[in-house]
Amino acid sequence: MRRHHLPLACVFAALLAFGADACGLVPHIGGDERHTVTVWLMKDSASQDFLRRFTEDFERTHPDLDLDIRIQDWTGIGAKVQSALEADTPSGPDVIEVGNTQVPQYVDGGRLLDLTLESVRDWGSRDWLPGLAVPGQLRNHQYGIPWYAANRVVIYRKDLFEQAGVTTPPRTRAEWLAATEKLDTDGNQGIYLAGQDWYTLSGFIWDEGGDLATQDNGLWEGTLDTPAALRGMDFYRRLQGLGDGPVAADEEHPPQAAVFARGKVAQMVAVPGLARAVVQQNPDLAGRLGFFPVPGRSAARPGAVFTGGSDLVVPRRTDQRDGAVAVVKALTGAKWDTELARAMNYVPNKRTLARAVSGEEGVAAMAAGAAQGRATPSTPEWAAVEADNPIKDYMTKVLTGADPATEARRASRRVTKALEVSLG
Repeated sequence: MRRHHLPLACVFAALLAFGADACGLVPHIGGDERHTVTVWLMKDSASQDFLRRFTEDFERTHPDLDLDIRIQDWTGIGAKVQSALEADTPSGPDVIEVGNTQVPQYVDGGRLLDLTLESVRDWGSRDWLPGLAVPGQLRNHQYGIPWYAANRVVIYRKDLFEQAGVTTPPRTRAEWLAATEKLDTDGNQGIYLAGQDWYTLSGFIWDEGGDLATQDNGLWEGTLDTPAALRGMDFYRRLQGLGDGPVAADEEHPPQAAVFARGKVAQMVAVPGLARAVVQQNPDLAGRLGFFPVPGRSAARPGAVFTGGSDLVVPRRTDQRDGAVAVVKALTGAKWDTELARAMNYVPNKRTLARAVSGEEGVAAMAAGAAQGRATPSTPEWAAVEADNPIKDYMTKVLTGADPATEARRASRRVTKALEVSLG
């Protein structure tokens, strides 16, 4: 944000004009004066080459605007963004990149600019990926504008599939289980799936028509004990049992890329970029890895997946509203959104832009899944659930033989209690 001080004579002139735009008292873009739009983007979200080209093009097509792009670290960014939104100073950011599931906590208190009109009228919001768009909403108002997405796919060993007689990647859950059972032989794991990979479980629950929590009259309630959610957990149990993933740990303990790189795993569920880490640790696997979307209940469409990625938001207190909106429009528009997706192997923010990444196998699989993408419940209180995650405990208990319905009820009560405590 950069404020522009006005001569006293201009203020008097504007007052005499009863609020007319005399001497630029009413903020606007135009005239000879240049304005600076400060943009916070996260480290590694975009390459330096992309940022250079975007800045040159934007400033050429917006001759009254300068861009000041400041790169931020993810570590500690939540507190930094909160401080920026609460501060009443002219030096804060005008546009901020935030994680898609972080938007609800920043919307709280009316600190973000409502961009619903622009979204519906100008930006084609109906075609946005739901996993990016929905977390950016509060009571049907759009505050977070989808930028890019990333989600899980199945990374698999083409050579092990061939040895097991699996000629094509499975497209349905039933086919996936059958293929994985064939692969779970000769000392190989059919799949490496950690017992507490709750993001993957979430996709199975959503695919069955369930959810982690639902809202009724403003109150959230855990719903892991619904029939749909229990069906999702049952599928997870059956799939996880076709490998040796630890039942009491998540996918980072140990890092699943390291396990996969040892050469005895046929599949894992991860973002495509993890394949690079596998090959770095085991160069013999170069050229042997493939990708396919997480299968759905039928071949008609891929399974639901948790969508990660970023939205762009504008602080309500910005004094460069028009400039900030212009930056958001440009960055999330078709031209630069597809440029970013190609440069960084992301999924573009709209289903209709998926063809832009169709030439890259892993990203194409990711884009197919992203069309069915979802995110965690859109409430700022969800962070309280993840802080002491009852879903992980629930999964471990089911995988070690406890009654699923009983443990699901206990976990749902813990989810509800966490949301209630945070509201207090």
